[in-house]
Amino acid sequence: MSVLQGKLLIGQKAMFGQSSSILAIDPSTGLKLEPPYPGGSAYEVEEACQLAWKAFDIYREISLETRAIFLETIANKIEMIGPMLIDRAMAESGLPKARLESERARTCGQLRLFANVVRSGEWLDVRIDEQLADRNPMPRADLRQRHIPLGPVAVFGASNFPLAFSVAGGDTASALAAGCPVIVKAHSAHPGTSELVGNAIQKAVIECKLPEGVFSLMYGSGREVGAALVADARIKAVGFTGSRSGGCALMKIAQSRNEPIPVYAEMSSINPVFVLQHALESRGDEIAKSYVASLIMGAGQFCTSPGLLIAHKSVALDSFVQVASKALKENTSQTMLTEGIYDGYQKGVSRLSSNSKVREVARGKVKNSLNQCQSRLFITSAHDFLNDKDLQEEIFGAVSLIIECDDDDDVAHIAEHLEGQLTATLQMDNLDIDIARKLLPIMERKAGRILVNGWPTGVEVCNAMVHGGPFPATSDSRSTSVGTASIFRFLRPVCYQDLPDLLRPDAIRNSNPLKLKRLVNGKRES
Repeated sequence: MSVLQGKLLIGQKAMFGQSSSILAIDPSTGLKLEPPYPGGSAYEVEEACQLAWKAFDIYREISLETRAIFLETIANKIEMIGPMLIDRAMAESGLPKARLESERARTCGQLRLFANVVRSGEWLDVRIDEQLADRNPMPRADLRQRHIPLGPVAVFGASNFPLAFSVAGGDTASALAAGCPVIVKAHSAHPGTSELVGNAIQKAVIECKLPEGVFSLMYGSGREVGAALVADARIKAVGFTGSRSGGCALMKIAQSRNEPIPVYAEMSSINPVFVLQHALESRGDEIAKSYVASLIMGAGQFCTSPGLLIAHKSVALDSFVQVASKALKENTSQTMLTEGIYDGYQKGVSRLSSNSKVREVARGKVKNSLNQCQSRLFITSAHDFLNDKDLQEEIFGAVSLIIECDDDDDVAHIAEHLEGQLTATLQMDNLDIDIARKLLPIMERKAGRILVNGWPTGVEVCNAMVHGGPFPATSDSRSTSVGTASIFRFLRPVCYQDLPDLLRPDAIRNSNPLKLKRLVNGKRES
């Protein structure tokens, strides 16, 4: 069984940091959890980046099978940690056991999914246009393209997913799958959980006989480590899940470098739900109950929590609000992840409560314990929402705002007025098809995932998933942080012209030793 030591993992070394220490805190009790985690300094950042850069050219050209086995080995090692991982994650996050066991399964599942992606080789996107020496009026050279990894990636662990968006989460899995070494900046809320998972990855590196710089793990109580990583010339991309202010700060550093680099930041989303009139009239009670269930899930600490609901002002909406209010009032508060997140939630709720154009319609029960998220439901008019930008700000937690619209034009104006979102949802029946058709192109411009008669909480890790969207949902609307397409964030195309076959990488050789389905002269090989 692993024993927590509070050490940084730099390649194959474990060492104490040189900066001030952080201590995890049980958010339900306020008790500090041992051991302390001294933060990294410029010295450790330099060593981790040097090792990652040294490992890059070796790791990116290892066989696809070796890389796939590495990802599977990480998953195996994480599972071998056993109950200790779940117990520590519960203590550091306040999340229940069942939720964390599910999250561990998701983490290991996505690692194994990316192993299959690596083996398939489709992400290499090989394209070959063979030489046409006799073509008139001009011959064509032999041109071959494949994707290669960008280079070492800095990954920032998220607060709300101690496993699935953390040390071995989606950013790390997709970057390693692409062939990029990874340096993780652990989230300060769950350093012990991070150390346990980091040890598992470190062991997998040894078992698979990979260069030690393929993985490093760092802690830091302030912004020193994170800023230094993003600014280091050997880091070629960044994966981040967190606040809008944090993501924008990293983007600013990345863009001010001599060589700007991409920052893939998932940041802010209020995930509008449009309840169209016929659906509201025919099954409003059912929708209201499902809405509250989605809203309160995990104390609303999901980036896809439904923070906004838009519907026609009507008797049907009045009934909907009554049913939703009753369901919310029966809900008991849940522990939030950290004191800072709780404080942010309270300030957001206070901002709505003090707004004269907004009225509170329901609040949940509250337990006499620390950092409790007492769920809230508010309502305002379309006119007031459109004229108050503050009402669009995300409040991280179980709070939602209902917008009363006079007609379909109001609904469309709300949709056009919104910032970029991770998700947008239509609750509709067949008779709502005309307004749905009008809203769909707006929603496509505003969101990365469009749902019909579902709820945005719950993000399936699969090939078709898009967990992204226009700013401020993410920093790059062309990407996703969940699903197999997330590998393309850490790749770029290279074209090889008239390269002798002996020099060609396996992916573009005439003999096709990797047995890839390549595009050759405009036709897909079987």
